[in-house]
Amino acid sequence: MPSARQTDNLIGQSAAFHQVLDHVSKVAPLSKPVLIIGERGTGKELIAERLHFLSRRWEQPYIKLNCAALNENLLESELFGHESGAFTGAGKRHEGRFERADKGTLFLDELANTSGLIQEKLLRVIEYGEFERVGGNRTIRSDARLICATNEDLPRLAAQGEFRADLLDRLAFDVITLPPLRSRPEDIMLLAESFALQMTRQLELELFSGFTERAKQTLMGYHWPGNVRELKNVVERSVYRHNNAQLPVHHIVVDPFESPWRPEQKVRTEDQRPSPAPVSKPASVEPIPQEIQFPLDYKQSCQDHEIRILKQALVQSQYNQKKSAEMLGLTYHQLRGILKKYDLLTAQDN
Repeated sequence: MPSARQTDNLIGQSAAFHQVLDHVSKVAPLSKPVLIIGERGTGKELIAERLHFLSRRWEQPYIKLNCAALNENLLESELFGHESGAFTGAGKRHEGRFERADKGTLFLDELANTSGLIQEKLLRVIEYGEFERVGGNRTIRSDARLICATNEDLPRLAAQGEFRADLLDRLAFDVITLPPLRSRPEDIMLLAESFALQMTRQLELELFSGFTERAKQTLMGYHWPGNVRELKNVVERSVYRHNNAQLPVHHIVVDPFESPWRPEQKVRTEDQRPSPAPVSKPASVEPIPQEIQFPLDYKQSCQDHEIRILKQALVQSQYNQKKSAEMLGLTYHQLRGILKKYDLLTAQDN
């Protein structure tokens, strides 16, 4: 059966999310390699677990390894094992992950970080199901199903000679590409409420009173570059800082580093030449459509576009009007006047 951990983040009702689950269900029963592609925080490891526990190998070992966490020598030893005396410090024989995953599943995360030597040995295991331990000459067989994950564009790396094309061919029997959270807007509040409930239980609060409309707008308006993992951190942090079971969460703490006392970054150069003045980034706003449908009401169209800019600036600044004014190149009082003009000030702001 799937592990309890899978219930944490595998929540959603969007079509993109259910397409991924359907894909997993179809390929899980096969003993073929699977490649999982996705941005950081999209749940690649959870999908790998689901592939294992929905397969016929679910009672066998599920072994995992992050390839980016080890250098080439240590990674080779961890994958294929080593014999006693194979290198300094190798006091006894060590069984590698392929050996331990025999009849089960081996999940390799951050695959793009592997060297040419590791890729060559992986290719042999996939093709022949055999390898030798480091420092050994006895052939060892392993019937481990290989599932790999990366956030890199492996076909592009292969075309540039930075990843073995023949290994990519073997690994890509099927590829599961995970959608980023920004492509699953229907799932944001479902996930947020689930994470909030988990944090409420952890804090031993009697109930979770939900999110205010302003908090929901912040959650829905944010880009989520860190995807589900970032959403989980943001929601848990916001609930913990709120720490009030009777009132809904109203302030979403997206950036924990945000502070008026945050130290300025100092750029160091070898010759200590003065660095150019930083260029301020413009506020991210909804682009003006390239194709405009005529006829139109010019004044109303300009007003609608201005309101969209104001609303998005407010969302990105978490409704901090001073910060919104800075993002838009306005003074605080200018922004207040424009908000009042479009009736965007709430009753408590007046």
